[in-house]
Amino acid sequence: MKRSKDIARLLEIMAALRTPGTGCPWDLEQDFASIAPYTIEEAYEVADAITRGDRLDLKDELGDLLLQVVFHAQMAEEEGAFAFPDVVEAITAKLIRRHPHVFGDARDLSPAEVKVLWHRIKAQEKSQKAAEREAAGLPEQQEEKGVLAGVPHGLPALTRAWKLQARASTVGFDWNDARLVLDKIREETAEIDEALVSGDKAAVAEEIGDLLFVVANLARHVDADPEGCLQAANAKFERRFKGIERILEEQGKVAADTDLAELEALWQRVKRGEKSGA
Repeated sequence: MKRSKDIARLLEIMAALRTPGTGCPWDLEQDFASIAPYTIEEAYEVADAITRGDRLDLKDELGDLLLQVVFHAQMAEEEGAFAFPDVVEAITAKLIRRHPHVFGDARDLSPAEVKVLWHRIKAQEKSQKAAEREAAGLPEQQEEKGVLAGVPHGLPALTRAWKLQARASTVGFDWNDARLVLDKIREETAEIDEALVSGDKAAVAEEIGDLLFVVANLARHVDADPEGCLQAANAKFERRFKGIERILEEQGKVAADTDLAELEALWQRVKRGEKSGA
């Protein structure tokens, strides 16, 4: 099969994979819901390649993410809902529509004026979309109302917690000092302790959720991304644990056969080595 840089070839390949009788059995059994987790995963892998500064890997991961768009568009075309060109047309029109200061007559705007214009255009788009749904005989979308409306449910939990709390803060429902949030964290850990004593696993899980929610709020108060903080902590743990494994390998040992006390001692050794730059 000849390789091509043309998007048309990618669309042809995706259509072939979804052709009954001659296509791929796995691809054929997929639907929007089953593919959605892969779409999210590919977006994270793009972000990971960016974090690592690996441009070669980024190219591959962007291709994987593009495949997800093509996959969803192909399934939509099979349903007669829309096709890939419609997706391209929609985002092209949206970009032009939302940037009249670039593509239209609204020139020389300040960043604040651009933001005001952006929200005005989004409101117009919302009304237009409602009219289009009505004209197509589609049911009216149930609109969320209130301060917290519009925070996507599909966001990572820590990020969504951050955004929910940020929204609530716009009406004054917030602590005005990060140290007060820290006091709340201490309160939540005490409640976890009580739940552990009771032996109620459901209560423990609920209290852990409360703790994570408040920790996300503390991150917001110090202008830190909680998801990024946890990713950094994951990377640090992974780096240090691999350091333990390297030491054990030099000694002809493996982690599974090493007691906790020795593992902890090695952890502290790796940690000290990082701090000293060794």
